[in-house]
Amino acid sequence: MSQAQKTVGQVALLQRFDLRRPAPFVTSTVGPGSRSTRIEAGRRVEHYTRAYDPGETVAGHLRFALRYEPLDMGIIVAVMRAVQPAEIRDWVLAEPNGQYARRAWFFYEWATGGQLDLPDAGVVRYVSALSPEFHITAGPRKSPRHKVEDNLLGGPGFCPTVRRSDAIAAALDRGLAARGRAVLHSVAPDVLARAVNYLFTKETRTSFEIEHEVPSQEKAQRFVQSLQMADQLSLDHLQDLIALQGRIVDPRYAATGLRDFQNFVGGTIGFDYTEHVHFICPRPEDIAPLMTGWQEMSRRLVQDLDPVIAAAVIAFGFVFLHPFEDGNGRIHRFLIHKILSDQGFTPQGVLFPVSAAILRDRHGYDRCLEAFSGAIGPHIDWSWGPDKSLRVTNETADLYRYFDATPQVEYLFDRIDNTIEVDLRQELAFIARFDQALQAVRQIIDMPDRRARLLTQLVLQNGGRLSKGKRGQFAELTEDEIAAVEQAIATATS
Repeated sequence: MSQAQKTVGQVALLQRFDLRRPAPFVTSTVGPGSRSTRIEAGRRVEHYTRAYDPGETVAGHLRFALRYEPLDMGIIVAVMRAVQPAEIRDWVLAEPNGQYARRAWFFYEWATGGQLDLPDAGVVRYVSALSPEFHITAGPRKSPRHKVEDNLLGGPGFCPTVRRSDAIAAALDRGLAARGRAVLHSVAPDVLARAVNYLFTKETRTSFEIEHEVPSQEKAQRFVQSLQMADQLSLDHLQDLIALQGRIVDPRYAATGLRDFQNFVGGTIGFDYTEHVHFICPRPEDIAPLMTGWQEMSRRLVQDLDPVIAAAVIAFGFVFLHPFEDGNGRIHRFLIHKILSDQGFTPQGVLFPVSAAILRDRHGYDRCLEAFSGAIGPHIDWSWGPDKSLRVTNETADLYRYFDATPQVEYLFDRIDNTIEVDLRQELAFIARFDQALQAVRQIIDMPDRRARLLTQLVLQNGGRLSKGKRGQFAELTEDEIAAVEQAIATATS
């Protein structure tokens, strides 16, 4: 940055109070030169002319952030806890009707739980806490004291933010729910019923495969049954999540409550069995209040938000908390389906196998998770204990409580789009194609259903020909009959 340029807004406040928080998505500067926008290392840099200089006060930088930047709630909360209360109070007294002063006042009392020595706002129009121009927002709840509409995605106990990015705007415009329904309605009911059974099985298999696990038949069936009964699980009841965890893991590792130990995600490297730490989970003493905040947020989002956005924020928020020793990833993907189903995005009894789309893009999934873990990792102090346990030695709860969930929302939109076009459309098309081929076989040879299906499958799998290696399984058929079957299948599926 040029010496003549000055950092302003949230980055300036981050530096001023020496906050241990990830940097916000936007860095704003003022100084010589014209107004400009550029992307550096995946983040946006906004440069403004000197006329935008907010001065040196905390109130000045807050005003700039509230007016021009998408807010990072972690920074806003940390600033409100660090600033002298008199600075916010004096600002409101100087501008009692000002929207930025009232928003700052609202955020101060929201973040600290305290109350400034100020009378309630007078007769003035309500203003949104988050700017809908910059953020995805929840349904507003009025705060008469500040004359501010609380449109945050959660409460003080758990409140991610989602920026109104171009990718999210484009995804919303694509109307994925309507497209998915159109694909489903394009086939006969019996075809759809058979496809649904397969999609549930595929979701189960790929969800385990993401974790490099091949489940037993019993374990897989328990997960399928859990998916089929997703509407019976209540996010309001922690015991429902504990019971779900017990159904989808080895019974020996079933949880009886939230974890009471420090866990992390890592891998063993080197001949000395050194552990490489990828992600450090919240401290055990923080889990209960974080989960309470997560539940309160979830309750709000399922009422107020687009289903895909709600599913992403709720499901990724859960997996970042990692409240159990085992099964967190599977529950995270289970929650995606539950939210989409509960909010009517997927039709009753139907499932989009998102895990299959994730499995096709493992690197993208890893990047999505690392967008969070990589951002908070440098702000966590930890060490190995004498028993090789990991110990976190600083306060970290707010790193998990307030985060930018934009990358996770963008990723889920992309994967749902992919699973509609690949898994859903292709599976339905395959079943219809198989049925046409099977009918063609039956018109040529009157053979038992099981044998006819096997013959059809083998011909289709081999590009329209019965291979020589499989010919012996149908010794009762003549060469002319097999040739006729192959031609009939080709005609039926062309």
